[in-house]
Amino acid sequence: MSRVVVVGGGISGLAAAYALATGPNPPQITVLEGSPRLGGKLAGAEIEGVPVDLGAESVLARRPEAVDLIRAIGLGDDLVHPATTSAGLWVGDRIRAIPPTIMGVPVDPSATADVLGSAAAEQVAHEADLPAPALTEDVAIGRFVAERMGSAVTDKLIDPLLGGVYAGKAEEISLAAAVPDLYAKLRTAPSLLAATADLRALGQKRAGQPVFAGVVGGINRIIAALEQDLTARGVDIRRKLTVRRISRTPDGFALEAGPVPAPTLLTADAVVVAVPAAPAARMLTEVVPAASTELATIEYASMAIVTLAVRKRDWPADATGSGFLVPSVEGRTIKASTYSHAKWAWSGEAGGDLAVLRTSVGRLGEEYVLQRSDEELVALAVADLQKAIGLHSEVAGSLVTRWGGGLPQYAVGHLERVDRVEAAVADVPGLAVCGAAYRGVGIAACVASGGKAATRVQEHLNALETMAK
Repeated sequence: MSRVVVVGGGISGLAAAYALATGPNPPQITVLEGSPRLGGKLAGAEIEGVPVDLGAESVLARRPEAVDLIRAIGLGDDLVHPATTSAGLWVGDRIRAIPPTIMGVPVDPSATADVLGSAAAEQVAHEADLPAPALTEDVAIGRFVAERMGSAVTDKLIDPLLGGVYAGKAEEISLAAAVPDLYAKLRTAPSLLAATADLRALGQKRAGQPVFAGVVGGINRIIAALEQDLTARGVDIRRKLTVRRISRTPDGFALEAGPVPAPTLLTADAVVVAVPAAPAARMLTEVVPAASTELATIEYASMAIVTLAVRKRDWPADATGSGFLVPSVEGRTIKASTYSHAKWAWSGEAGGDLAVLRTSVGRLGEEYVLQRSDEELVALAVADLQKAIGLHSEVAGSLVTRWGGGLPQYAVGHLERVDRVEAAVADVPGLAVCGAAYRGVGIAACVASGGKAATRVQEHLNALETMAK
């Protein structure tokens, strides 16, 4: 039987293992995870007895990959959609409605006045008077939009809506990688406003389809369900075993893992590398140096989630919707807050008389914020919530989850870099890479990435089998 080693037990690696294990003629699969637990940035816990997600809390429902996987591993009956997705923006002295946008780029200039101010909204309205964008190469979305619509749009809309996704800086995020549909439109659209209007119209045709999906009890339940399914299929999952070196052999690959004095040695016909860019670069130094060099240039941002529980009777009556986002220029500690008890019906029910909410802290270049103690971060988050929504009640419980190097940064030219990595890897038969560092940081994108890697590996194994005959 062919042997495949999947390096990395996050959602991408587990998805790759699942695709291989459920396909025709499945190989012998070993998953190696360096940490004590599986799941990577997907994790869960309880706060005062209420289940909570400590990382991602939903999947993109308009992409099929994650939802299909959730159903396939037996969680279909627990698949749910948000009770409300009406988020606001904390600008100035209050929470304001988010105007219609495409990832922060306005659709209707007149609707931006409350957030941007009348003068800035007027500047947005005149964007259509500028020469056509006629984009022929990737640009930084924040800088590009600031040049055409004014810096207020980047600071107060793109920064919280898009910069928050990557915990990065809007002025440096790749338009082609982060908003590919808009990038494609701007090649031929007469203006940025025309492009966003077209995309908004397309979105309205799907108005009845939910954008996001979750799982009762937390999206992190995917990991335990995947582990149970994979184990039942004979997949060997090993924790606390960090791969230090991958090398070629006449028959495939050799992997060296664990401590240097007593290494664990494995051999495989094929390898899937499903770890973040920096460790992937180290592992691939010998096997595919060109890919290693490219991966080493990808930056990562660190951030933290502060999860809180308060009494429902103390919840401010006018704090409605699913939460709010905070532009960096506002100078607050928190970058966003989600009212989990309102967004997810199961959370509201599980909480009983407790309301669970969470805030995010830290972005690229703000590592100093995360050097504060858990107690300080909780106090700062609570202080911001007092100012934002008038939450003056005593906190019944708190959890601080730090994600060091949690989110890859898609800088200008990111997709071209990924193309070069994949081309270099393609020259090594039996090797594949996947994960958030490549073509999407969301769960659905990571599942798709794992599936693509599995397909590549399976094609190689099929070729080996054909040659053996």
